[in-house]
Amino acid sequence: MEGFYSAMENRRSIRILGKEEVISPERLEEIVCHTLLFTPTAFNAQEQRIVLLLGERHSWFWNLLKEKLRAIVPPEKFPATESKLAGFAGGVGTILFYQDMDVVRDLQESFPTYKDNFPSWAHQANGMLTYTIWTSLAVEGYGASLQHYTELVEQGVKQELDIPPAWSMVGQMPFGKAEESPGDKTFEPVEKRMLVFR
Repeated sequence: MEGFYSAMENRRSIRILGKEEVISPERLEEIVCHTLLFTPTAFNAQEQRIVLLLGERHSWFWNLLKEKLRAIVPPEKFPATESKLAGFAGGVGTILFYQDMDVVRDLQESFPTYKDNFPSWAHQANGMLTYTIWTSLAVEGYGASLQHYTELVEQGVKQELDIPPAWSMVGQMPFGKAEESPGDKTFEPVEKRMLVFR
């Protein structure tokens, strides 16, 4: 269990990334695929979807986002935004997380008693997938963070990469060699966050 706990503790948000490959692309794909297969889902629905962007496609994604943000961020504030995006773009790749809404809708029709729960359960499954991949990347030596620029880039990505219409983007995870150390983590008192009854 010690290794598992260490992995949990070492998974931190790293926002300044480098392009040095810590593991081979083949090993990276193997990790992402294995995690996708073995992360649980309600009713074994397997509605999680992943798009792995490497090389030029990784750079393309962050350039797309930069131009979308340039159109809405005030010019005097854009240099800070551009610097933040450069930290993500400097990495090895980006994982885009999706959920297949056709699967969610099919479950809602098949199990009407639970229909209001399936969207929430899909998000829970995606959260588990995100966390597990993030932790796995940390174990292998990559830094990563979870970003939420979905509304700005989803349509552009769908058009460019021909993403199925039913796939709904949930988040983006840039990853690469950590070029910064995370700050100290602070914790709210456990007594405020956990109840135990005996």
